[in-house]
Amino acid sequence: MNIEIISGSPRAASVTHRISLFLQQELQRRTHHEVGVLDVREYDLPLLNSVFSSVQNTPDAFKPLAERIFAADAFILVSPEYNGSYTPAMKNLLDHFPKQARKPFGIVTGSTGSMGGMRATQQMQLLVGALFGILSPYMLVVPFMDKKFDADGNLIDPAFQKQVDTFLNEYLWLAESLQPELVQVMN
Repeated sequence: MNIEIISGSPRAASVTHRISLFLQQELQRRTHHEVGVLDVREYDLPLLNSVFSSVQNTPDAFKPLAERIFAADAFILVSPEYNGSYTPAMKNLLDHFPKQARKPFGIVTGSTGSMGGMRATQQMQLLVGALFGILSPYMLVVPFMDKKFDADGNLIDPAFQKQVDTFLNEYLWLAESLQPELVQVMN
């Protein structure tokens, strides 16, 4: 299975990007799935003026991004909370690739405050439905994220591992149940 983690913060020193790196490492350690991180900072997408419905109809500058989006079997969306929602950069990226029918999605939010991006999860649930995706009901909400992950994406708060495990176990159950032919058994 090909899982893409979309790291949604456009900030140069993004703390939520640390979470994306950690989840990538955890999934690579636990599974044989291909796991990539799509960082919105790497793509200078214009404000939405056209929808890319295939790799062929995508402008050359964004074909590598389109190839990854269309090849993905599943997604995990990672975003900080921006004024009660997810980032406009993530919205803009996904608006360019609007239909991800029947693909599983996981939602991860984080903040340096105590709520962990809780309000952003509500908006992201609406987004996944609009993309025709299938949402894992277990979301990972990361309060005080700057105290949980270091700059290299390592978990520095071992007490938080249980929440990560629950999120990943439930997300993988959904993703693998929806696409059992793409599951390779770990030895």
